[in-house]
Amino acid sequence: MKLLALRRSLILLLITAPAMAAPPWTSLIPFKRVDTDPSKSYRLTEDQGPWHILAASFAGPGAEKQAHDLVLELRRESHLPAYIHKQTYDYTETLDGLTLNKYGQRAKMKYANNAERYDSFAVLIGNYESTTDPQLEKTLNKVKYLRPQVLDISQNKRSTQRFVGWRAFQRRMNGDPMKRDKGPMGSAFATRNPLLPEEYFAPDGLDDFVIGMNKHVEYGLLKNPGAFTVRVATFKGNETTNAREIEAIERDGKITNKLELAADRAHRLTVALREQGIEAYEFHDRYESIVTVGSFATDGEELETGQVEINPAIHQVMQQFGATKQRLPGQQGIGLQPRRLNGVNFDVQPLPMPVPRRSIGMDYAKKLFQ
Repeated sequence: MKLLALRRSLILLLITAPAMAAPPWTSLIPFKRVDTDPSKSYRLTEDQGPWHILAASFAGPGAEKQAHDLVLELRRESHLPAYIHKQTYDYTETLDGLTLNKYGQRAKMKYANNAERYDSFAVLIGNYESTTDPQLEKTLNKVKYLRPQVLDISQNKRSTQRFVGWRAFQRRMNGDPMKRDKGPMGSAFATRNPLLPEEYFAPDGLDDFVIGMNKHVEYGLLKNPGAFTVRVATFKGNETTNAREIEAIERDGKITNKLELAADRAHRLTVALREQGIEAYEFHDRYESIVTVGSFATDGEELETGQVEINPAIHQVMQQFGATKQRLPGQQGIGLQPRRLNGVNFDVQPLPMPVPRRSIGMDYAKKLFQ
């Protein structure tokens, strides 16, 4: 009788289990339960975390459907929280140039090539708080070797996945067995949530003291509307690393004569460039002052080969202000001569850099601990 009663209890438990709360041991399952509903769009939002894995991107007729099918397969088969993000690329519109027209406005320019407009659908796997999240690295490595049926070109004669043919050819020709065995998402990489503002990802953000130094600068770099710019001149000022000296600077608001001189030279160069119709900015911190030129949305783009090509407009600025090659006096060799304007030298090698911003993420963290 006891055995019969036990069997009835087990049968009752199995029948009623779906209606009950999830048992405590489900938390020990090595993967999370991920919602998979074909009727949902799974569009990326600001709430899906700051960091994601870009698994694949699609463009052309049928691109949105293939992206959606991949999201569902990743959720269903691999239990990965995948999302779709739509991005429109318009190469038919005019752009703001580096120079100013006679009315003091930025000159308009057009793309020389790729004069078209199209939508791209990216599949992202996300909800990571930082790039140092160990789960991100683990998942990224897993994604690179996955072989979803949606991306199997042997079963699907047509694919809207970008560069799919070229990357498949590269894998076949690669002598490294690890790279050769990668799947159609072998070029996946970590990226930011494109719906969050640029300021959220400022590594540490600018502190209040540096912001105050640049707050009232007419052509301050903090007013630059772009994500990237080109540093063309650097003027060293206070080079101390002594903690007490730095504290004194912050407490008294006094800066060294060297730093004042550096700031003055940066300002004079910025004004001189502006007078020539060049979009120049200046920036000052505890150690140096710099001058930059231009505002750019990106510093480059990925080629079909997987390499990154620098933004042509940025490259133009680097060449325009970089040092010139000249024969050394009384010698056979060739040296580099920095360019000058109004008696002030530019850097020998101008370099692109992110435009500094106040970090929203850091400001939020500060509020939590106040």
